[in-house]
Amino acid sequence: MRDVLDDLIAIWRGGGTAGVGTVVRTFESAPRPAGASMVVAPDGSVLGSVSGGCVEGAVYEVATTATTTGSPSLERYGVSDDDAFAVGLTCGGVLDVFVEPVSRTTFPELGTVANAVAADQPVAVATIIAHPDPDRVGMHLVVREAHANGSLGSERTNNAVVDDARGLLATGASAVLSYGPDGERLGDGMDVFVASYAPRPRMLVFGAIDFAAAVAEQGAFLGYRVTVCDARAVFATRARFPSAEEVVVDWPHRYLDAQISTGAVDRRTVVCVLTHDPKFDIPLLARALRHREFAYVGAMGSRRTHDDRVARLRDEGVTDAQLAGLSSPIGLDLGARTPQETAVSIAAEIVARRWGGSGEPLATRHGRIHHDSAVAHDT
Repeated sequence: MRDVLDDLIAIWRGGGTAGVGTVVRTFESAPRPAGASMVVAPDGSVLGSVSGGCVEGAVYEVATTATTTGSPSLERYGVSDDDAFAVGLTCGGVLDVFVEPVSRTTFPELGTVANAVAADQPVAVATIIAHPDPDRVGMHLVVREAHANGSLGSERTNNAVVDDARGLLATGASAVLSYGPDGERLGDGMDVFVASYAPRPRMLVFGAIDFAAAVAEQGAFLGYRVTVCDARAVFATRARFPSAEEVVVDWPHRYLDAQISTGAVDRRTVVCVLTHDPKFDIPLLARALRHREFAYVGAMGSRRTHDDRVARLRDEGVTDAQLAGLSSPIGLDLGARTPQETAVSIAAEIVARRWGGSGEPLATRHGRIHHDSAVAHDT
């Protein structure tokens, strides 16, 4: 919806009703990703696209009907053996499109979404797209990092979806989540589409070594935009780091300074320092720890290397409070040996830090598996 949000919010603020079709699921070679939207304005004009032209005509008709009846619906489009070119996707893909009327009455929280997106603040929209009770289809919950607005029909449902939506929002992912009719995790009957509006968080990996390739792969798997940085051009190459979105040849501390000064990093950014070479590590870690806005700062090395590193950082004026933000030696104690195993231990520590996990085996703990966070619902 991001690509049509400006036009949609103008209709919403003007008191009009728009028919909105949003791709919520795709299969095989569908042309547009989940979250792509098409808006049918009150004057009949069309904004955006759900398929690049294949099924727009059919979605137009359904969206027009939705604005008249006020009833949302979930539609599936794919190749039809009988009429493959009339409505279906000639590419052979399949997509599910949720079509709903959007107005101040049906989606009063849309203004909150638009304001958050305009301010570049993470926000997710959870929408019930299938439910045994048709009156709950189309309900919305707007999820922010600290609170939520709206309701999906019950407090139990709200709590379950907020938990999961924050997980998706943290990585900038959108997905359909399935629950029991009242938000039961072990059940089905209710499908909720969570659309995340946030740039993916960044992972900055310093040190173009074999461990860095494995860490970059794990970071990409977790949904991070991974950058590998090293001052040595012979090692910092695209061929060695296929999972990274960016490979940078620069002195690590100089690159980090530039990212901080331009606002290209935020408090979701994780920093992994893998060089264990003081001439690179010390100026880099001093800057990272003084910034104090990163989600995670970890450094690789033995315990002897760690002790030497801490002494050098103290000599550079890094305080004990700042040093408390350093995870060193990096990773959880998994007994890892290979670069891949070590990368899993680092990824596990990052996930635990993000959600407040203990890193202990779940079998030895009691209570809920998922960690709660403070949530205020404005219903």
